[in-house]
Amino acid sequence: MVIDSESYREQGIRQGKRQEPLLAVRGNIYDTNNTPLTRNIIHYSLAAHPTKIKDKVKFANLISESTGREADYYLKKLDSKAEFVYLDRNLRRKKVETILGQRIPGLVVDRKSRRSYPHTYVASQVIGFTNVDDKGLTGIEKEYDNHLSGTHGWVVKSVNGKGRSQFKTSFPIKPPVDGSNIQLTIDLEYQSILQEELARRVKETDAKGAMGILMDPQTGAILAMASLPDYNPNQPGAAPIENQKNRVITDQFEPGSTYKIVAATAAVATRTVSLYDEFYCEDGQFLVAGKIITDHEKFGLLTFPQIIAHSSNVGTIKIAQKLGRNPLYKFSRNFGFGIATGIRFPGEIQGTLRKTKDWSEISLAEVSIGYEVAVTTIQLASAYSSIANGGFLLKPRLVKQILSQDGKVVYTEKPEVIRKVADPEIMAAIKDMLVQVVQTGTGTKANIQGWSVAGKTGTAHKFMEGSYSQSKYISNFAGFFPAEDPQVVCVVVLDEPRYGYHWGGYGAAPVFRRIAQRIINMDDSIQYHKPKSKPIYVDANQYDKLEMIPINTVAAYPKYQDGYTIVPDVRGMSIRKAKRVLIASNMRANFTGSGHVIWQSPTPGTKKLPGSLCTMGLN
Repeated sequence: MVIDSESYREQGIRQGKRQEPLLAVRGNIYDTNNTPLTRNIIHYSLAAHPTKIKDKVKFANLISESTGREADYYLKKLDSKAEFVYLDRNLRRKKVETILGQRIPGLVVDRKSRRSYPHTYVASQVIGFTNVDDKGLTGIEKEYDNHLSGTHGWVVKSVNGKGRSQFKTSFPIKPPVDGSNIQLTIDLEYQSILQEELARRVKETDAKGAMGILMDPQTGAILAMASLPDYNPNQPGAAPIENQKNRVITDQFEPGSTYKIVAATAAVATRTVSLYDEFYCEDGQFLVAGKIITDHEKFGLLTFPQIIAHSSNVGTIKIAQKLGRNPLYKFSRNFGFGIATGIRFPGEIQGTLRKTKDWSEISLAEVSIGYEVAVTTIQLASAYSSIANGGFLLKPRLVKQILSQDGKVVYTEKPEVIRKVADPEIMAAIKDMLVQVVQTGTGTKANIQGWSVAGKTGTAHKFMEGSYSQSKYISNFAGFFPAEDPQVVCVVVLDEPRYGYHWGGYGAAPVFRRIAQRIINMDDSIQYHKPKSKPIYVDANQYDKLEMIPINTVAAYPKYQDGYTIVPDVRGMSIRKAKRVLIASNMRANFTGSGHVIWQSPTPGTKKLPGSLCTMGLN
């Protein structure tokens, strides 16, 4: 007598069925021009149920004929009492083609996909990599794993008495949803240029490492991003785990003089200092709170723009002293320092910017020249982008759009303004100072003939184990081109370059020039634009729109050995500037009118006796 026959029948039915997974295909990652940065390589694994194989020799020979591996290898695998053994893994389709269509008792064929990175080291820290289970572990692979991995499905199959499964249309099925594809803002050609030039400079300068980023200042799109040393994502275990970090986002450093844009912008925006004001730079040494601050040269009297162009620490500190703590801190925040940029990428840090209540007596001076603060490379790029685009801090972005497997746009990342840093006319003044840095100041090695480039050099002692090293430095350069219509912001950072290359102008600036030159030669969209109008300065005293006075004003002509001197060219100068230049040339000055010099007598270049009178007409 059968008791509860119905439950046994249902149990039998259940035992005659098996749910098997249907794996989703992982989405791929592309650059901004749809060049694949990842690939899915389909591979197969062979397994067997040894107890279900009657003729193991025949079975092994059959597998051997397909894979090309010795039959004895498989015989040893099959000589097992285990119910299930793996025979071979990670085989390409051509190795298993002959057996795929056969029904071989005891053989199990498992089809999986393996992630591959065709460009190896290029953009490896941005892209990241996956584990053996196709789960993203670093970079974009990790951050967007949910989008890329898709959703696995399943199917219910019938199982016969021999354990074989068979699909039946009447049984339930849940199809997999393949992962979405992600298109980045990264340009593969830009990325290659950046990495090649960073690697070249690391070798030339014996640097410990380097970081670099290229950004579109109008949209916040990251065009390239890299740090050295790097790694091959196809073999992540072959390099130290530290190499997997995207240091552009995860590491901070004290920038030195590239930070001087904060004090300069704050001074102009608050009308604290006029762009025509002059500061005595103490011949390169200045005592502040018991500490001697030095310049790389013995500067005397410099105008505000000349202080930035020639990167005078003393001059910048004197500007900061007139400015005060609160405005300096406020504009540091405005530029995005001490705050995470918000880029969607694993491991971003916010840098270091202490509140003014935690500042010491010397902090105002130190912060103004880029010490006692720590920034990331991406923060520096964002800050200089705000100057380039006329005053708006944009959220950096790496993803252009996300698309389904059938090509439908799932998500588009649009430019996002975080805040307004300063008015356009103020940023125009700062931009022109940065142009003069490259033309006549510390950044001349970043200059590109026929092009207008804006930028700033930075040199800083590394802070290590509680004190500043006297032999290890950070050399950096931040700038953009073309200055008239900025299309690319570039930041280059060298970590511990050899002495002599430790100066930002000698270590990092040439890398900027090489990168910019190669991009200009490669990308036809980067075009030279003539200035539409003369640059505008905002004077703190008048706050009117004034014609810019060139920073590289003509210095006094050299005196002849016979006691004569040459009349300097003072046309275009302010009264104060023209008078100073004439006095330096042992000449007397007489002015007619007000404003700036439009004519002079005697003419520039004339040989005159010391003490001669120079008459000038002003507009």
